[in-house]
Amino acid sequence: MLVAEKFIRSLVEKYGRHTVYTHGGTWYDEAYNIIGLKHYLHSPFQKSLMERVNQYFKDRTESFDDYYPCRQIECNLFHVYNWIQFFVSMYNDTISNNTYNFQLKEVRILP
Repeated sequence: MLVAEKFIRSLVEKYGRHTVYTHGGTWYDEAYNIIGLKHYLHSPFQKSLMERVNQYFKDRTESFDDYYPCRQIECNLFHVYNWIQFFVSMYNDTISNNTYNFQLKEVRILP
């Protein structure tokens, strides 16, 4: 419980006070009561959606690493950060517009 409280306090200091939704871990209730934050539980449907989104993101990140592994010694993972920014941007654009924001050019092979 002390670890959860310390972690939550650090988030409050960085991002301010907000309503919090969790999966129902017993250590959260007491920590949120001590800090004085509103705390709600996710429904099983919401939990499964969140897990699905997280798994989707993890799978895509792992696929990126499989195709473009870093060969540098002591890599700072900046290429992964750039890919995540691109992935999030494309995902959000696709969800909001139901389309991609770029056009593929037709390639013609000359005889």
